[in-house]
Amino acid sequence: MLVTDLIRRKRDGVELQRNEIEFLVNGYTRDEIPDYQISSWLMAVLLRGMTRAELAALTETMLNSGQVLDFSELDAAKTDKHSTGGVGDKTSLIITPIVAAGGLYVPMISGRGLGHTGGTLDKLESIPGFRVELTTDEFLQQVREVGLAIIGQSANLVPADKLLYGLRDVTATVDNVSLIAASIMSKKIAAGADAIVLDVKVGDGAFMKTVEDARELARMMLELGRHAGREVVCVLTDMDQPLGYAVGNALEIRETIATLRGEGPPDFTELVLAASAHLLALSDLEIGQEQGRDRAAAAVQDGTALATYERWIAAQGGDPREAALQTAPEVRQVLAPTKGFVRSIGATAVGMAALRLGAGRQTKDDAIDHAVGIRCLMKRGDAVEAGEVLAEVHARDDESAKLAEAEVLEAYELADEAPAARPIVLETIA
Repeated sequence: MLVTDLIRRKRDGVELQRNEIEFLVNGYTRDEIPDYQISSWLMAVLLRGMTRAELAALTETMLNSGQVLDFSELDAAKTDKHSTGGVGDKTSLIITPIVAAGGLYVPMISGRGLGHTGGTLDKLESIPGFRVELTTDEFLQQVREVGLAIIGQSANLVPADKLLYGLRDVTATVDNVSLIAASIMSKKIAAGADAIVLDVKVGDGAFMKTVEDARELARMMLELGRHAGREVVCVLTDMDQPLGYAVGNALEIRETIATLRGEGPPDFTELVLAASAHLLALSDLEIGQEQGRDRAAAAVQDGTALATYERWIAAQGGDPREAALQTAPEVRQVLAPTKGFVRSIGATAVGMAALRLGAGRQTKDDAIDHAVGIRCLMKRGDAVEAGEVLAEVHARDDESAKLAEAEVLEAYELADEAPAARPIVLETIA
């Protein structure tokens, strides 16, 4: 079997067989096929798409490239949550302790940033000492004792996806529904969850620009999850503006802690409670979604969610204190040029500005500056006065701060009238 033949056939729109997809994925995982050939195949997939049979084969091949975890001995449901990636999306960091505080287990395998969107692991690594790489035994033990753990794909857990994930990020092959679906579901199934909530972002700052594309991705993932015997709910959520205020790793950890104290941004808080309610309702707790939301809100109000977060961070070697997080040496305010209402904030533009500050990667080997980022203090619909602070730029130096200030100001659109309100959760598919 020749790699060039398989690339050519996929380029020409021919359906590949299961054994051919296994040959490509397993060969790359074993370092027998070079980056440049798999990059060509990924580009062919991006342009030609995948059939349902190819998608199933890809997902199962990635899943079976490593160990599939078994938490069947645990005495409560195993739950998981995943986002397709968005600007300022730190939802996993807060849902996991809320749901664990509610009596469920949350074993989660997560990823790093793709393009202008932040990665959960990158955010966690801004916490001093936090270990995103645990052995399988350490992962299992922590879930048993603490109730949750978030780790990256180790050598034993979905190693094929870990390699392909990093390659897609730097070869412009991220935004393909089949590749996204296979990547997400291989990790979710491998982590051993019984119930999964999938947050499919829609809009300017998301890979899915339209609700129609988001529905297609959601249905693909639902199909893959149900085929594997998992309960799955998909929520389509707004990503036409950054989620919450903070964009950037340490800044987002600070916002996570604030939200766990009940002091979070309204849009972020609403999404957290909605997703947590789904997970609690999908469990074996025998409660409905409304009761699940009440339980999630109570965990925040009585402090048990924050206590669970602190216990989790410490268990993985991190310092849970907000004071331990890095701060950027330069903070520059972005001021409103005129009076009006915030009509829109370009999520991609803000994400790219944060990336260029150093909060993300432009190549797969780039180091991340955990301190830098942006805080969008005024959100869509807010009234502003001329000279009022729209946002803050947190930068490493004055030059990068000035560049980011101009980019963020360009991302804001002001109008004479407030835009129509838009909910954070656009649609639920179950």
